[in-house]
Amino acid sequence: MEGAARIPDGLAFLRDALRRFAAERDWDQYHSPKNLAAALCVEAAELLEHFQWLTEDASKSLSSETLSGVNEEMADVLLYLVRLADKLDVNLLDAAKRKIELNARKYPVGKARGSSRKYTEL
Repeated sequence: MEGAARIPDGLAFLRDALRRFAAERDWDQYHSPKNLAAALCVEAAELLEHFQWLTEDASKSLSSETLSGVNEEMADVLLYLVRLADKLDVNLLDAAKRKIELNARKYPVGKARGSSRKYTEL
């Protein structure tokens, strides 16, 4: 169900590059939405691992070596997300815009400013 959803050139480039990458290796057979979602979670966990025992301040000033690893894991997360969106015919930018609008309604500035509480507790 590889979609034809309209997405910006940068995301379209990534989508197309990932399609080619998987096709050249005959990996499309493994790229079910379930498998891609699982892989996305694994990569997100690998990203989190770089921050696992850092203080708040230390997490803001990473060494170049750690930042390089973070960079790679962030790329992995993005790539799996783009691949999953392609398989499910989801336009990521439209979905993100809708989510920002929803969050703005759930967390109105007058109630949420300066608070980390969940919207159900505001």
